[in-house]
Amino acid sequence: MEDKNELKNYDPSKYERPSVTVDIVIFTIIDNDLKVLLIKRKSPPYQDFWAIPGGFVKMDESLEEAAFREDVYLEQLYSFGKPDRDPRTRVITVSYFALVSSEKLELYASTDADEVKWYSAKDLPLLAFDHGNIIDYAITRLRYKLEYTTAGFQLLPEEFTLSELQRVYEIILDKTLDKRNFRKKIMSLNILEDTGKKIMKTLHRPARLYRFSSEKFLKLKDSGIIFPF
Repeated sequence: MEDKNELKNYDPSKYERPSVTVDIVIFTIIDNDLKVLLIKRKSPPYQDFWAIPGGFVKMDESLEEAAFREDVYLEQLYSFGKPDRDPRTRVITVSYFALVSSEKLELYASTDADEVKWYSAKDLPLLAFDHGNIIDYAITRLRYKLEYTTAGFQLLPEEFTLSELQRVYEIILDKTLDKRNFRKKIMSLNILEDTGKKIMKTLHRPARLYRFSSEKFLKLKDSGIIFPF
């Protein structure tokens, strides 16, 4: 164990200190489109530019505490630290991403933002800092996570149809999936529970409502099987 007496002569002012921020890429699906939450910056640098929600990490808090100050459930994504990414000083950001069902959305602008808005991931405005790169990385990671996690289910209401589930995967992957194969594969995983309810989605016949079973998924995950999409 290190002797505290050895640190008495340590002078932190002799060393440069980069600042640390936490930036959060928040995804949802609205009107059959993958959306990203952006804020309009109120002050320089990049005043009036759109940016990912985030903020500086305080000296007495962890990265997770700083992230949860933003009031969303999230997962760590990646760290970005090019020396010139922020014109103010050397700033390293630890990025996170969150997946939110549109049914649980409630938007409001914080004290450092003029406006908050959902933008299509395919049609983003000019962004502050390197936030465009961060969002691109988050989308790539999200697509990859569909193969082995329950990421797709986080964007759905608690009860959903198989068509709604397939549409989430198609929107994120940006491709059309064969309906018959998708249903056969997802049902073979045995991670859905039939609620016994039905809902009219078309003029034809009512669709069954399912819910995701985290208990069944944990057993599947332990067996090493991944989502075959």
